[in-house]
Amino acid sequence: MRDKWIIILSASTACFVLYWLTQIADVNYLLQTIFKVAVFITIPMMYYVKVRKIDVRRLFEITLPKPTKIAWLFAISTFTIILIAYYSLGSFVDFDLIANELTEKSQITPDNFLFVGLYITFGNSFVEEFFFRGFIFKNLYHLNDKKTAYLFSSLLFSIYHISIFQTWFDIWLVLLCLISLFSVGLLFNWLNTKSNGFINSWLVHIFADAAIIIIGFIMFSII
Repeated sequence: MRDKWIIILSASTACFVLYWLTQIADVNYLLQTIFKVAVFITIPMMYYVKVRKIDVRRLFEITLPKPTKIAWLFAISTFTIILIAYYSLGSFVDFDLIANELTEKSQITPDNFLFVGLYITFGNSFVEEFFFRGFIFKNLYHLNDKKTAYLFSSLLFSIYHISIFQTWFDIWLVLLCLISLFSVGLLFNWLNTKSNGFINSWLVHIFADAAIIIIGFIMFSII
């Protein structure tokens, strides 16, 4: 029980502070990223080493086995679906507003978007999967609290993203995004029960972010 609450409280606090930095303190994207990487890596590492007594040198060997075939199937399907959705539903989204906010609040511009895109696709996706699936889901699952593992990690994953898109869409699209992200979290969790680590969800996350970055390039009119 103690380990369960360590996971829940530490993860919730990290996401709350990140929301505060993003939406209230209005900290720039670079500082947000530094904080997120530091906290989303440090908290799980401390838990694995101090609570579960796992040698840090073996940690990624344990958590990153080879992806399964079903993970590859979902990854390619996700990439395709996101691009189809963009071309089908793009007229309902104000991409000029998103581009302006990215430029003004986060200092993301056409000049640095390639670098940011590479980080988001490979670095940010890893950090989020390590935190939400490798740390929260896998450890709650390890504690034989499967219901909490599925629901809490998926719920926090969806709420965490509010700090990114809450000003981009109207309330109905925000709610739709939350429901979609919660469902994605459940799917990612399920995929990771098919292996010992979080490589399955990370692979799908990479392909999903790659599709979003392609849309970003189109949005910035630089391809």
